[in-house]
Amino acid sequence: MSYVYFTQEERQRARTTDLAAFLRERGESIHRSGSEHMWLCSGQKVTLRGNLWFHHYTQTGGDAVEFACRFYHLEYPDAVKLLLQSGVPCAETIPEIYPQRQLVLPRRNENMRRVSAYLLHQRGIDQEVLDAFAFRNQIWESLPYHNAVFLGCDPEGQPRHAHLRSTATRGTYKGNAPGSRPEYSFHWIGAGDTLFLFESPIDLLSYLSMHKSGWRKNSYAAACGVSDKVLWQCMKDHPQLKKVLICLDNDSPGKIAAEKISEKLEQKHIDHAILVPKHKDWNEDLLHL
Repeated sequence: MSYVYFTQEERQRARTTDLAAFLRERGESIHRSGSEHMWLCSGQKVTLRGNLWFHHYTQTGGDAVEFACRFYHLEYPDAVKLLLQSGVPCAETIPEIYPQRQLVLPRRNENMRRVSAYLLHQRGIDQEVLDAFAFRNQIWESLPYHNAVFLGCDPEGQPRHAHLRSTATRGTYKGNAPGSRPEYSFHWIGAGDTLFLFESPIDLLSYLSMHKSGWRKNSYAAACGVSDKVLWQCMKDHPQLKKVLICLDNDSPGKIAAEKISEKLEQKHIDHAILVPKHKDWNEDLLHL
């Protein structure tokens, strides 16, 4: 890519583009919520405040340029160019970045019968694999909705992230608890040098159910989206990790994210490879067995 020069004023103007106005210009449906706006990206909520955005599923956010990079899959120069050419005015004021809130965990049920039934019978997860995570208190059942909770902790064992998934037969709810930090999402650390990165906890558990031999020696992380934050945090906290296997979904967002993560790993000279499920994701592969 050839170098593109932008003045400081142009960079600032692109960065402070009013995102709600920008999306309306592109025909997107935006809903007002108090002083903010809400946009649905593939059914997932993104909150807009002036030139800033926050993706509630991945717990990530940023300014207008980062928005164009993230949701339009553009490199920085192309993102700046798109925003400048849109003709959309800057946000009136630059609001504060969304603050990091304290993790709010749901109440815990005294048993996990519904979660176990859901994971074992509907998702096909292996009993031994489920028991290993439940024993570490990384999977449990919430109240009052009996959601499956997939807990992620920091190296000191403090809860930092919780991903919730409905266990109802027709339930579609999934999301992260308020205050979740994506760099500590659901993961397992072994003594080996290899880290497997997945999109969801259920995909992680599905892969282990299909590859049980010696699985405890390796490390596994579920990004609860397509972010790579948990990957870099795991490698920072556990220096024994030298190799990464990227195991994202076999769809457009998964493939794009896998290639971008691969490029970052290549730049850092980290041994890695991309593993792709035969079907849409690893749970579909498991169920087809």
